[in-house]
Amino acid sequence: MKSKRHAKILELISKYPIETQEELLGMLNQEGFSVTQATVSRDIKELRLIKTQAPDGGYRYTTNAKNDMVDMSFKFHAIFAESVNSIDYAGNTIVIKCYHGMANAACAALDSIEWKGVVGTLAGDDTIFILMRDEASATEFVSQLKKLMKK
Repeated sequence: MKSKRHAKILELISKYPIETQEELLGMLNQEGFSVTQATVSRDIKELRLIKTQAPDGGYRYTTNAKNDMVDMSFKFHAIFAESVNSIDYAGNTIVIKCYHGMANAACAALDSIEWKGVVGTLAGDDTIFILMRDEASATEFVSQLKKLMKK
């Protein structure tokens, strides 16, 4: 449950300008995660979220991906391994099938890594589409992703 909650937090902060723990707590509750403020505080610490200044002058939670790529990579691997059922591709398009409700979280985690050759991603409830620059990139990426799947 913790990895799903962490994945949801990463997804939420990537989509919304969340300024406070209370905002994050409310959004998690709306998403079906019954958590306390203390849990949210621990999650923020474990995910190493930081507040950065937004263009409007306010602050928002973000990941410190540039200074913490190794840690983010670990988080991606954990979320990905727990979320994915299957991976396949046709040409330069990759299709990833996830457990119900996990595609958005897995896709947000995948996007945070900035993989070479990825043109764009699109996630639904249980499916992720990834457009690659070319078929060779798709073949290599699928090979790498399959190694990450939970056995």
